[in-house]
Amino acid sequence: MFAMNEIGGLGQSIADGLCGDITKDLVAAIVEEAGRFASERIAPHNRKGDEVGARLEGDRVISPPGWKSIYQTWMKAGWNSLSCDPEWGGQGLPLLLQVACTEIWNSASMAFALGPMLTAGAIEAIAAHGSPALKQQYLEKLVSGEWMGTMNLTEPNAGSDLSTTRSSAKQAGDGSYRIKGQKIFITYGEHDLTDNIVHLVLARIAGAPAGTRGISLFLVPKILPDGTRNDVRCGGIEHKLGIHASPTCTMIFGDGEGAVGWLVGEENRGLNCMFTMMNNARLGMGLQGVAIAERAFQQALAYARERRQGYSNGSVDAVPIIQHQDVKRMLLAMKSKIHASRAICYFTAASLDRARVETNGETRSRAAETASLLIPVAKAYGSDVGCEVASLGVQVHGGMGFIEETGAAQHMRDARIAPIYEGTNGIQAIDLVTRKLPVSGAAAVRCLIEDMSSIAEELVTSGHSDLVATGIGLREANANFTSATDFVLNAVARNARQDALAGATPYLALFGHTLGLALLSRMALAAHRQILSGTDNPTKNGRIVLARFFADQVACQAPGLAQAVLRPSTITDHAETALYC
Repeated sequence: MFAMNEIGGLGQSIADGLCGDITKDLVAAIVEEAGRFASERIAPHNRKGDEVGARLEGDRVISPPGWKSIYQTWMKAGWNSLSCDPEWGGQGLPLLLQVACTEIWNSASMAFALGPMLTAGAIEAIAAHGSPALKQQYLEKLVSGEWMGTMNLTEPNAGSDLSTTRSSAKQAGDGSYRIKGQKIFITYGEHDLTDNIVHLVLARIAGAPAGTRGISLFLVPKILPDGTRNDVRCGGIEHKLGIHASPTCTMIFGDGEGAVGWLVGEENRGLNCMFTMMNNARLGMGLQGVAIAERAFQQALAYARERRQGYSNGSVDAVPIIQHQDVKRMLLAMKSKIHASRAICYFTAASLDRARVETNGETRSRAAETASLLIPVAKAYGSDVGCEVASLGVQVHGGMGFIEETGAAQHMRDARIAPIYEGTNGIQAIDLVTRKLPVSGAAAVRCLIEDMSSIAEELVTSGHSDLVATGIGLREANANFTSATDFVLNAVARNARQDALAGATPYLALFGHTLGLALLSRMALAAHRQILSGTDNPTKNGRIVLARFFADQVACQAPGLAQAVLRPSTITDHAETALYC
């Protein structure tokens, strides 16, 4: 709630009339209830879901015991429809609230939350690009969660590069198409949680242009409107490192004449339509990283308080390991990175909300550009943090972390997929430096740099020693981020793309560290104001210390990351010499 208010601007949005008639108390009650449901109903099944996993019987996928009951209860409680359009049965609440709940579902069980996350993306794509008939036929049941949606992009020969997509679509003469092809790595492509599954599928219409310009998007339901089974089936499920309860399917479209599908959007514009869904999913991947990191941190903190090993400050008896300096460092690193990445995700969600409901055209456009800029940062930085924090969680547990029974290993296994799917984090970095930064003359990133500079000055002049030190750290990080941004923009402008691409990943990490510190600083300043007003408690003081730690121990990497961006020649000019020596 603190992040939603201070970073997401929830109170300000309510005051501006952008959130209908909701109140902060109502939002707090919804978040509290989400936490209760997740803790009591979903989380207890997380380990069993990991151990049993989804299994294939014929062409049917069977979920782990209890999975269907949990989903049906969750769906009937209305959780799937929080931020959806009331026209289709949604509750019309802010995306920021949906994002907070999405984090909670993923903390309880990442494998469970994946299905609803993809359904949310399908809803957005159909609402934005579907025909009136498709919206009427499918949106209400998708919004309620009675049906679930999927995204079908990847093929054996077409992974990150979709230009080689081979799945075909043929007009049937009645407004529908017949889809034939194979898709792989399809999350929840087949399952027993709902009676129908609505697949969004990329395919080529005969005679379409080559490459990505010739790809169209189709809606292909498992069950057709007349109640018959469509010509689509699951050909197998993957055995994976993690998220075992989430079925990752190979989908076969068209054993016979082809699966019946309907065009979404215009012919040969399918990738543009799919990006509507992918942007939703990419923010979700960042939230998955935050969520699994939060679960790993909570568990590591509890273990560190109980586990007694070694001595500290002359103690006679063994002390809880949380008293050792290096364990404190690991736990603080975990928590500060979680808070920073959460803030980035919530800031992105708030920008998307503003872009959707703001009445002022200029403000709406600026919010949309900010959200577009931040999507790859939220996805990559959040999912990287998920892996880093889950790994630290194993380390805090020591040998017991390497043992499956503690659950720490599952968090690390589950987290590892998030930097890979929905566009690898390397692709997010490429998207950031070549497409998102230069938009509108780089206005969005320049505005962020100015805002971060203002936050640094407020910190430095606060008179509070920890805030002053944090401000000095933010100044340095922002200066390095500015230099790296100038270099990347210059490289793109003069068509030296290889220089920009060589430093894209360290640039994105630098972006995340700098923005993360700025947002942590905003929360620290808010806490400081509350303390000065008489609301003094350890939580408020803790936010100030957390920002200081992030400045001293994490964002201090900014100069090194900036140098990695500014010195690309080892990669661009000499990589093969080193790789094959």
